[in-house]
Amino acid sequence: MRNHFWTAVLLGGALAVAPASGARQQSFQIFGGMAGGDEFSIDQPAFEPLLHKTVSFTTGYDPGTVIVRTGDRKLYYVLSAGEAVEYNVGVGREGFTWKGANRISRKAEWPDWRPPREMIEREAALGRYIPKYMRGGPHNPLGARAIYIGDTQFRIHGTTEPWSIGRAVSSGCIRLMNEEVIDLYNRVEVGALVVVE
Repeated sequence: MRNHFWTAVLLGGALAVAPASGARQQSFQIFGGMAGGDEFSIDQPAFEPLLHKTVSFTTGYDPGTVIVRTGDRKLYYVLSAGEAVEYNVGVGREGFTWKGANRISRKAEWPDWRPPREMIEREAALGRYIPKYMRGGPHNPLGARAIYIGDTQFRIHGTTEPWSIGRAVSSGCIRLMNEEVIDLYNRVEVGALVVVE
Protein backbone atom coordinates (compact mmCIF):
# COMPACT_ATOMS: atom_id res chain seq x y z
CA MET A 1 0.00 0.00 0.00
CA ARG A 2 1.41 3.40 -1.01
CA ASN A 3 2.10 5.96 1.69
CA HIS A 4 0.84 9.45 0.85
CA PHE A 5 3.02 11.71 2.89
CA TRP A 6 5.11 14.47 1.39
CA THR A 7 8.25 16.51 1.65
CA ALA A 8 8.78 19.69 3.59
CA VAL A 9 9.25 23.34 2.74
CA LEU A 10 9.25 26.61 4.64
CA LEU A 11 5.52 26.61 5.27
CA GLY A 12 3.05 25.86 8.02
CA GLY A 13 4.85 24.72 11.14
CA ALA A 14 8.10 26.46 10.25
CA LEU A 15 6.45 29.86 10.46
CA ALA A 16 4.90 29.08 13.82
CA VAL A 17 8.16 28.23 15.57
CA ALA A 18 8.87 30.52 18.50
CA PRO A 19 12.29 32.16 18.52
CA ALA A 20 14.97 30.64 20.72
CA SER A 21 17.30 32.68 22.86
CA GLY A 22 19.84 34.51 20.74
CA ALA A 23 17.31 34.69 17.91
CA ARG A 24 17.85 37.06 15.04
CA GLN A 25 15.52 38.41 12.39
CA GLN A 26 16.15 37.33 8.81
CA SER A 27 14.23 37.95 5.63
CA PHE A 28 13.57 35.20 3.10
CA GLN A 29 12.17 35.30 -0.42
CA ILE A 30 9.80 32.40 -1.03
CA PHE A 31 11.18 29.99 -3.66
CA GLY A 32 13.64 32.55 -5.02
CA GLY A 33 10.89 34.86 -6.23
CA MET A 34 8.36 32.30 -7.42
CA ALA A 35 5.82 33.69 -4.97
CA GLY A 36 5.63 37.01 -6.76
CA GLY A 37 8.70 38.37 -4.99
CA ASP A 38 6.95 38.57 -1.62
CA GLU A 39 9.35 38.61 1.29
CA PHE A 40 8.58 37.75 4.86
CA SER A 41 10.53 37.75 8.08
CA ILE A 42 10.67 35.23 10.87
CA ASP A 43 12.63 35.04 14.06
CA GLN A 44 15.22 32.31 13.82
CA PRO A 45 18.07 31.17 16.02
CA ALA A 46 21.61 32.04 15.09
CA PHE A 47 22.78 28.84 13.39
CA GLU A 48 26.13 27.16 13.71
CA PRO A 49 26.18 23.84 11.83
CA LEU A 50 27.32 20.77 13.73
CA LEU A 51 28.94 18.53 11.16
CA HIS A 52 28.66 14.76 11.09
CA LYS A 53 30.91 12.69 13.31
CA THR A 54 31.70 9.06 13.98
CA VAL A 55 30.26 7.90 17.29
CA SER A 56 29.99 4.70 19.33
CA PHE A 57 26.72 3.08 18.35
CA THR A 58 25.39 -0.32 19.37
CA THR A 59 22.81 -1.87 17.07
CA GLY A 60 21.79 -5.20 15.63
CA TYR A 61 21.43 -3.69 12.15
CA ASP A 62 23.95 -4.39 9.39
CA PRO A 63 26.53 -1.86 8.22
CA GLY A 64 25.03 0.46 5.60
CA THR A 65 21.70 0.76 7.43
CA VAL A 66 20.27 4.24 8.02
CA ILE A 67 18.56 4.76 11.39
CA VAL A 68 16.60 7.93 12.15
CA ARG A 69 15.81 8.71 15.79
CA THR A 70 13.05 11.26 15.34
CA GLY A 71 12.85 12.34 18.98
CA ASP A 72 16.60 12.99 19.11
CA ARG A 73 16.66 14.71 15.68
CA LYS A 74 19.55 12.42 14.70
CA LEU A 75 20.30 10.15 11.74
CA TYR A 76 22.85 7.34 12.00
CA TYR A 77 24.62 5.59 9.15
CA VAL A 78 25.82 2.28 10.58
CA LEU A 79 29.51 1.59 9.93
CA SER A 80 29.98 -1.53 12.03
CA ALA A 81 28.54 -3.27 15.07
CA GLY A 82 30.02 -0.59 17.31
CA GLU A 83 30.16 2.63 15.25
CA ALA A 84 28.00 4.92 13.13
CA VAL A 85 28.20 8.30 11.47
CA GLU A 86 25.85 10.71 13.28
CA TYR A 87 24.09 13.57 11.49
CA ASN A 88 21.79 16.29 12.83
CA VAL A 89 18.43 16.36 11.03
CA GLY A 90 15.10 18.14 10.82
CA VAL A 91 12.01 15.92 11.08
CA GLY A 92 8.24 15.95 10.64
CA ARG A 93 6.19 18.42 12.63
CA GLU A 94 3.31 17.30 14.87
CA GLY A 95 0.79 15.32 12.84
CA PHE A 96 3.38 14.46 10.16
CA THR A 97 5.71 12.15 12.06
CA TRP A 98 5.95 8.47 11.19
CA LYS A 99 7.81 5.33 12.13
CA GLY A 100 8.71 2.25 10.17
CA ALA A 101 11.24 0.53 7.95
CA ASN A 102 11.73 0.53 4.20
CA ARG A 103 14.48 0.37 1.58
CA ILE A 104 16.16 3.14 -0.38
CA SER A 105 14.62 2.96 -3.84
CA ARG A 106 16.71 5.60 -5.64
CA LYS A 107 19.00 8.59 -5.21
CA ALA A 108 19.10 11.90 -7.10
CA GLU A 109 21.51 14.82 -7.36
CA TRP A 110 19.87 18.27 -7.34
CA PRO A 111 16.42 16.65 -7.52
CA ASP A 112 13.35 18.21 -9.10
CA TRP A 113 10.40 18.81 -6.78
CA ARG A 114 6.78 17.95 -7.55
CA PRO A 115 4.77 18.57 -4.38
CA PRO A 116 1.65 16.43 -3.94
CA ARG A 117 -1.70 17.97 -4.73
CA GLU A 118 -2.68 17.64 -1.05
CA MET A 119 0.20 19.88 -0.01
CA ILE A 120 -0.55 22.47 -2.69
CA GLU A 121 -4.22 22.59 -1.64
CA ARG A 122 -3.44 22.66 2.09
CA GLU A 123 -1.06 25.59 1.71
CA ALA A 124 -3.33 27.44 -0.75
CA ALA A 125 -6.06 27.35 1.93
CA LEU A 126 -3.60 29.20 4.17
CA GLY A 127 -2.88 31.77 1.46
CA ARG A 128 0.51 30.34 0.52
CA TYR A 129 1.65 29.53 -3.00
CA ILE A 130 3.56 26.35 -3.86
CA PRO A 131 4.55 25.67 -7.47
CA LYS A 132 3.40 22.40 -9.07
CA TYR A 133 6.93 21.77 -10.27
CA MET A 134 10.34 23.15 -9.39
CA ARG A 135 13.51 22.23 -11.23
CA GLY A 136 16.46 21.08 -9.11
CA GLY A 137 18.95 23.73 -8.08
CA PRO A 138 20.12 25.91 -5.19
CA HIS A 139 16.64 27.38 -4.54
CA ASN A 140 14.82 24.03 -4.58
CA PRO A 141 13.53 22.98 -1.11
CA LEU A 142 14.94 19.44 -1.60
CA GLY A 143 18.46 20.82 -1.65
CA ALA A 144 21.54 19.19 -3.17
CA ARG A 145 20.57 15.51 -2.87
CA ALA A 146 17.53 13.33 -2.29
CA ILE A 147 17.44 9.74 -1.07
CA TYR A 148 14.02 8.20 -1.78
CA ILE A 149 12.43 5.78 0.68
CA GLY A 150 10.57 2.90 -0.95
CA ASP A 151 7.50 3.89 -2.99
CA THR A 152 6.50 6.49 -0.41
CA GLN A 153 6.73 10.24 -0.85
CA PHE A 154 9.17 10.39 2.05
CA ARG A 155 12.74 11.40 1.34
CA ILE A 156 15.97 12.10 3.12
CA HIS A 157 17.09 15.33 1.47
CA GLY A 158 19.01 18.56 1.71
CA THR A 159 17.50 21.93 2.50
CA THR A 160 17.57 25.63 1.67
CA GLU A 161 16.68 26.30 5.33
CA PRO A 162 19.68 25.42 7.50
CA TRP A 163 17.98 26.92 10.58
CA SER A 164 15.41 24.08 10.43
CA ILE A 165 17.96 21.39 11.30
CA GLY A 166 17.24 20.06 14.79
CA ARG A 167 13.57 21.06 14.59
CA ALA A 168 10.29 19.32 13.82
CA VAL A 169 9.01 21.44 10.91
CA SER A 170 8.68 19.20 7.84
CA SER A 171 5.77 17.31 6.34
CA GLY A 172 7.44 14.00 7.18
CA CYS A 173 10.71 14.05 5.28
CA ILE A 174 14.09 13.95 6.98
CA ARG A 175 16.27 16.93 6.09
CA LEU A 176 19.99 17.58 6.48
CA MET A 177 22.34 20.44 5.67
CA ASN A 178 23.36 20.22 2.01
CA GLU A 179 26.98 19.39 2.87
CA GLU A 180 25.74 16.65 5.17
CA VAL A 181 23.27 15.08 2.74
CA ILE A 182 26.02 14.97 0.10
CA ASP A 183 28.22 13.05 2.54
CA LEU A 184 25.40 10.60 3.37
CA TYR A 185 24.45 10.27 -0.32
CA ASN A 186 28.02 9.24 -1.15
CA ARG A 187 27.97 6.54 1.54
CA VAL A 188 24.51 4.99 1.25
CA GLU A 189 23.47 2.49 -1.41
CA VAL A 190 20.19 1.91 -3.20
CA GLY A 191 18.53 -1.05 -1.47
CA ALA A 192 19.87 -0.12 1.98
CA LEU A 193 17.50 -0.41 4.92
CA VAL A 194 16.09 2.80 6.45
CA VAL A 195 14.61 2.53 9.94
CA VAL A 196 12.70 5.49 11.39
CA GLU A 197 12.11 5.23 15.14
